Amino acid sequence: MAEVVAIKPAVADGPVLVSQDKGILRFTLASPPANALSLATMASLQAEFDRVKSDKSVRVIILAASGKVFCAGHDLKEMTAHRAEADRGKAFFEKTFDACATLMQTIVRHPKPVIAEVDGLATAAGLQLVASCDLAIASHEATFCTPGVNIGLFCSTPMVALSRNVSRKQAMEMLLTGETIDAATAKEFGLINRIVPREYLNQVVNKYAQTIASKSSLVVKAGKEAFYAQAEMGLADAYAYTGRVMVENMLARDAEEGIGAFIGKRKPQWTDE
Repeated sequence: MAEVVAIKPAVADGPVLVSQDKGILRFTLASPPANALSLATMASLQAEFDRVKSDKSVRVIILAASGKVFCAGHDLKEMTAHRAEADRGKAFFEKTFDACATLMQTIVRHPKPVIAEVDGLATAAGLQLVASCDLAIASHEATFCTPGVNIGLFCSTPMVALSRNVSRKQAMEMLLTGETIDAATAKEFGLINRIVPREYLNQVVNKYAQTIASKSSLVVKAGKEAFYAQAEMGLADAYAYTGRVMVENMLARDAEEGIGAFIGKRKPQWTDE
């Protein structure tokens, strides 16, 4: 049976629940109905992502949520409460957006692949969370939007992740209209990988996770790092960089084992070295 713990064990209903089954670690946002990215929630997620960076027992991370909303973005009530302060909340706003930026970059730079399991609404920073993950699988009921423009707060930080996943025209359509798109449109835009019926969502996500977990973690880590690094380079620099990555990869024991297993028509035995 999978071990289930709260990030703060003394708080059974904490903002994030953590469970692990073999090499698959699951983070579940557990502050319904909104599952908002309050400072407490972001701190909990950040602490957990940081904790397992070098944990060899973790090979894949799934990010899910409880309730009908995947994540409604930042906690606007929490932020508004700080407007009464002398600086009109500036220091708190800076702290919130800095924490969010750090969290999103942690997901992208994390050595473990991260899969978003989306069932419900992902809006604003919640959409940013989905877009920051390496893969995103959604139910037919999932919806997505960047509605900040509707309330006088343009989704400027969510646009960073959004614009790195979909085309500029599609990103601007979402950002300028603030309208909600369904899962089919999100897949067409390239925001998510796959749509499945709600009753099979967990099963399909776990299958993806199991497939990735069966690979060499050394190779997956190197590949993920190289993917995001080369995406920020010019063409010539990207080829030069990935060429060096391939050479280092070829020298790894797992590459030697994998190629030998392929030639010998047998199953590889990974050592993650």
